[in-house]
Amino acid sequence: MKKLPDSELEIMLIIWDARGAVTSDYIMERIDRGWTKTTLLNLLSRLCERGFVSCTKEGRRNVYTAIADRDEYVEAESRSFLKKMYRNSLTKMVASLYDGKSVTKADLEELKAFIEGAEND
Repeated sequence: MKKLPDSELEIMLIIWDARGAVTSDYIMERIDRGWTKTTLLNLLSRLCERGFVSCTKEGRRNVYTAIADRDEYVEAESRSFLKKMYRNSLTKMVASLYDGKSVTKADLEELKAFIEGAEND
């Protein structure tokens, strides 16, 4: 699965969160950018070409539906990030976040509980 530029990812997050078909107006109301409608339509067209969304006509409106699975995309991006930045070492990534004060003790407790739960599966 190809990596999305930040602008297209922001659109996909809105579509995924909607959990159904959306219009460009729906996206425009939720996008946190100063885009014109033309810019959004161009980005949606790219997402269609890349196979991330489908576009169907309903009356005079285009309706967009996610084709790409959110969980699959997040998993692929996470693996790619871990490989590029930390040479596949989850420990190095967590240590980097902890040393940078981005991870709290509560985060570590949550991670510990997750690992313990995963070990019991």
